[in-house]
Order: sequence, then structure tokens, then C-alpha cells
Amino acid sequence: MARDIRIVTEAELRGAITLDLALVDVIERAFAALAGGGVVMPPVLSMALPEVHGEVDVKTAWIPGFDGFAIKVSPGFFDNPKLGLPSLNGLMILFSAATGLVEAVFLDNGYLTDLRTAAAGAVAARHLAPEVVETAGVIGAGVQARLQIEAAHLVRPFVRVLVHGRDPAKARACADDLARSLGIVAEAVDDPARLVAESQLVVTTTPARAPVLRADWLHPGLHVTAMGSDQDEKNEIDPAALARADAYVCDRVSQCERLGELRSAIAAGLWDKGRPAELGEVIAGARPGRTGPEAITIADLTGTGVQDTAIATHVRQAHPGLGTAIRA
Repeated sequence: MARDIRIVTEAELRGAITLDLALVDVIERAFAALAGGGVVMPPVLSMALPEVHGEVDVKTAWIPGFDGFAIKVSPGFFDNPKLGLPSLNGLMILFSAATGLVEAVFLDNGYLTDLRTAAAGAVAARHLAPEVVETAGVIGAGVQARLQIEAAHLVRPFVRVLVHGRDPAKARACADDLARSLGIVAEAVDDPARLVAESQLVVTTTPARAPVLRADWLHPGLHVTAMGSDQDEKNEIDPAALARADAYVCDRVSQCERLGELRSAIAAGLWDKGRPAELGEVIAGARPGRTGPEAITIADLTGTGVQDTAIATHVRQAHPGLGTAIRA
């Protein structure tokens, strides 16, 4: 029997889907489902390709109660700019959760991944950051640095943001963009220790292989969201910081043990607190998150298949006619 499949381009997605509280709520629901059981989410298929300075990740999840499930393929080939090509691309395929038939192909080139990653940062901030945040900080100055701060501002409307990056010019450009988009004071700073000291919420958004945030910079009332470590050679947070925090929360413990900050803390022999909480468990109230205004909290986000399924089904439900229909 012939059926229609929607083919949706990046331009069409950018015109229809933005980072907003509705998307944050969808991603929060997916994390809560992950804690509730019944979710089928295999380990990330991750290939590091050092000979071509590239990597490829494949993620998926089936979530009870969701109409569809997505399989996302996300390549990153980091020498591409030398050829005039983008470093990141990729797509999501949305299947019916009931029949397994293909419903849509989102040729998003990483746009939906960027949005769902930022929305996860907002979920972490909503449940782990102090109730009042006056100053936020971001270490990193790329696309995700901008999106993470915009997402955090949705749930904690701070009035000031500090930006630190390896390239001061890029940090200044990021700060200028955030000042315009959020209408707040934004400043590029050379000293990441000062950034952390003056912030109540800090996001790290780098591909660092060595810590960019030290344990001795932690202070009462601080929340840190680390979202850059998603390969087994990456490490943004000083491993000692995880043990020192009052609450260290993973998006998925099994992933953080292999790909996230927890891997580095275990390798250094600095993690002895047993199984950490997962973000979905904190959302559901099954595990504690922030226990008071002076607590230090860290969220470790490696990126999960439930996020991809959540945003893909959200796009389909919100814009069922988006894209071009082909008969299959």
C-alpha cells in the first residue's frame, strides 16, 4: 500500500521550530519517561575516525506514549571548513512507534540536535540551578554556547552573562550576540576562574580533552552544566569536582561512564559515591537534586536518544504538513 513520507529540509525546520519553553517541556517529558521504565534506548553507536579528523554518532530510543521514534545519524568531520564545507551535518528519520513505517526524514544538518541539546540544558537548569540566578557564565563561544545560554535564560532569567573562549575575538562576538538576543549585559572575559566565581550558573560547551573548569573554582550556590563531553577522549570538568559537588547528575549513567565526565572521574579513582542520579530521576522526585541554596550541583549531558525521539515527534505533531510529501 502506497503511503506518503515527509521530506523536510533544514531551511523548513528553521522556519518552523525554535528554542522555546514548549520544546523544553517536551524534552523534560522524555527524561521523565527514561526514569519511569519502558523506554528502549540502546547504547550510542559512536565511531571516532582520527585519520580523517571525524566522528559519527547514531542515537535512537522508543518511548512509551510517543507516537514515533527517531534514529539520528550525526557525523562531524572537522577538517571540512578547509574544503568550504560545514563540519557538522546529519539527519533524523522518524518512524511510527506502532508500525515501524517511515513517516518523515528531517534533513536538519544538526539543527534539531542543537535545539534538543540546548533544551536539555534548560531542563537541567530548571531542576538543579539556584532559584535566583543573576549572572550566568559560558565556557565556549560556538553555536551551542549561544543556545545553551538562551535556553537557560528561559528558565532562569538572569540579567548578566560572562563568556570565555580560547579565541578572545570569538568570545566577544558571542557576548555581543547574547546581549542582542536576550537584552542583557554580556561580557567576554579572559579568566575562566573569574567567570565561575561571579556566576551562579555555568555551562561548558567545548570539545576539550583536558579540564576547562577546576574543582577549586567551585563555590556555594553554583550549578554547572557540562555538555561538551560525548566521546571517550573528551573531558571538560576537573574529575575532583564531581566528588566535591553536593549533587552530580547524569543524563544517562551508562553513557556518562563511557563518554561523559564520570568516565574521567572513575579513571582517576576519584568517584566513590556509587551510582549517580539521572536527570529523569530528579525530575520524577525519585532522587534528590539541589538540596538548598548553598548546594553545588553538576549536570553531565552526553546527549540521549530520547531527546532525538522527543524533538522529532514534536516537529511532526506541531507541523504535520511541513516539508514535501513523496509517495513510497
